[in-house]
Amino acid sequence: MIIVHVHVHVKPECVEAFKTATIQNARESVKEPGIARFDVIQSTEDPTRFILVEVYRTPEDPARHKETTHYQVWRDVVADMMAEPRTSVKYVNIYPDDQGWG
Repeated sequence: MIIVHVHVHVKPECVEAFKTATIQNARESVKEPGIARFDVIQSTEDPTRFILVEVYRTPEDPARHKETTHYQVWRDVVADMMAEPRTSVKYVNIYPDDQGWG
């Protein structure tokens, strides 16, 4: 599995609109066969900061996700809501795993 943490800093006046658009994207994303999980989390210390936790089944699935209409709509809708460009970090899970190690 590939786990992607997308870090987003939103303009204060856009927090609610960002949440609405992002939850809609997440609801559609979990319907994709290549997505095992899609969480939207918000900082308790700074409500303008979010992390999208995207869990993909294969290394090819993040690219497939970016080809979907719901992702492209989300990307365009939230572009002007960002206080700074979003960043992402990719991880692989080591436990639990699907190889029988854990």
